[in-house]
Amino acid sequence: MQYDVDIGGRRRHVVVTRSGGGFAVTVDGRAHFVDAARIDAQTMSLVVDRVPPAEHTPARPASPGDRRGYEVSVAPLPGAGELQVHVGPVPVVVSMNGTRRWGRKHEGHGAGSGPQRVVAPMPGKIVRVLVAAGDHVSPRQPVVVVEAMKMENELRAGREGTIGEIHVRQGMSVEAGALLLVIQ
Repeated sequence: MQYDVDIGGRRRHVVVTRSGGGFAVTVDGRAHFVDAARIDAQTMSLVVDRVPPAEHTPARPASPGDRRGYEVSVAPLPGAGELQVHVGPVPVVVSMNGTRRWGRKHEGHGAGSGPQRVVAPMPGKIVRVLVAAGDHVSPRQPVVVVEAMKMENELRAGREGTIGEIHVRQGMSVEAGALLLVIQ
């Protein structure tokens, strides 16, 4: 997945892909390898490695500068459409432009005049459906929570509209790309 993220007032391009037991994360072209574990609903423990674990060999062992651990907590800022992210004790304001790209443009994503199809970003389990058919939603309003890889992912409306169809219910398992709901 690709994101454009404003972090502390600076725009960053972030690409996240699964890699082995963790994630390959590229920030503005610089690669990092991340192992993530959820501590609670708002807090994660991240181990960030600049060198992929597969590249650690006797000739190139991991050095203390290669790997760092972080405790990261995330909380929405009321009414701002932004997140307050604490990396350790340091608070940072983060906002996403709502762009989530999958390598090519999917029809129905983003703010357009046609229906928005909200799909599962990866295989997982539906934890909560936060809307009902006929509900009015605002841009970036949470609509569904999917648990994947021991983390809850809150999926949001990409635009204002009305919930036209809901294809899932709490407790269902879904595959990546499965249609969850449609916003008219």
